[in-house]
Amino acid sequence: MKVLVIGGGAREHALCRSLSLDPDVTALHCAPGNAGIAEVAELHGVNALDGQAVAELAAGLEADLVVVGPEAPLVAGVADAVRDRGIPVFGPSAQAAQLEGSKAFAKDVMAAAAVPTARSYVCTTPEEIDAALDAFGAPYVVKDDGLAAGKGVVVTEDVEAARAHALACDRVVIEEFLDGPEVSLFAVTDGETVVPLQPAQDFKRAYDGDQGPNTGGMGAYSPLPWADPKLVDEVMATVLQPTVDELRRRGTPFSGLLYAGLAITSRGVRVIEFNARFGDPETQVVLARLKTPLAGLLHAAATGTLATFPPLRWSDGAAVTVVIASHNYPDTPRTGDPIDGLADVVAEDAPKAYVLHAGTKRDDSGAVLSAGGRVLSVTATGSDLTTARQRAYRAVGRISLDGSQHRTDIAAKVADEAAGA
Repeated sequence: MKVLVIGGGAREHALCRSLSLDPDVTALHCAPGNAGIAEVAELHGVNALDGQAVAELAAGLEADLVVVGPEAPLVAGVADAVRDRGIPVFGPSAQAAQLEGSKAFAKDVMAAAAVPTARSYVCTTPEEIDAALDAFGAPYVVKDDGLAAGKGVVVTEDVEAARAHALACDRVVIEEFLDGPEVSLFAVTDGETVVPLQPAQDFKRAYDGDQGPNTGGMGAYSPLPWADPKLVDEVMATVLQPTVDELRRRGTPFSGLLYAGLAITSRGVRVIEFNARFGDPETQVVLARLKTPLAGLLHAAATGTLATFPPLRWSDGAAVTVVIASHNYPDTPRTGDPIDGLADVVAEDAPKAYVLHAGTKRDDSGAVLSAGGRVLSVTATGSDLTTARQRAYRAVGRISLDGSQHRTDIAAKVADEAAGA
């Protein structure tokens, strides 16, 4: 199988890494990729948002499968352009991707499918915004209706900060605050059959102790020893399958990766948001634990044959990923700084720990430089969360990037609790 992956972040590096380990993958390509992906795939300088260019590349490569990683190309219709050429593609249509592209659309789908979620108002005027903020009270949850790279949500006790964020959006969803821990659950679907992956938890705030601004994610871990063993079955029955069924009923079937961001509240499971693609950094830990070869699973979703795909196999151990971010992330991150120590991780820690590149590039001399806000995802596996966490942070300690930042408490609480139990 020849596979083309679209995107250039740590999620795509995780996908490419897993695909490169799949014996059925005979050729692996990525557009545009990054410095790390270049080690496992052939890179192509194609604009990931240009559907026709991506389709031309896929056809020229005679790709058997195209995997669209990020949300923006999906909302832009890249999967449609590839599908129109008769090439199997893992990723929803532009219409179905509105499940992530528009919070208001997602709320409408959830209402029709009776999916449990937060009560909300869609607001377009200052008067509507003030009424919604007053109706729910603090803490205020304000979400930009459109794509915002994981940073379009403000949760605050400050009504003026909430109002300012709302007024800066063309259309905004204001909703009730959901208490309880958050869980990310991915599911692979072909539009009818839904196959859930293992749940993970990510860390959105920039600093230790869940302080600071929201980010695209500073780390993640899997499995969740504190979660109800029946959680996945419950979410399948009340969230994932009803949502896929509703989208098919509307004539916009969702084929690809359906990501449910969940709150485990005192009143039960509630959907915080849907994404139309693998989440970053949760993908890094979920794929680290998946033993089933990835290409066949994604191809089955792309070709409508998931119903006959064998049950997924998982490692019994744990995985932890720690994000190393640039100076001043998530505001205006500094780029162009050299990254040292990557070879040391390979020499000292592989294969139990490894580095997935997010925002990196090579200069003319071949040196790896930072090229984004989130620069690296250092991922490690182990027999339990404590071991995986220790390996991840040992590898983090080998990497040098001037002014960089990372959280030191990823999976710390749950690892300590699991060890104590």
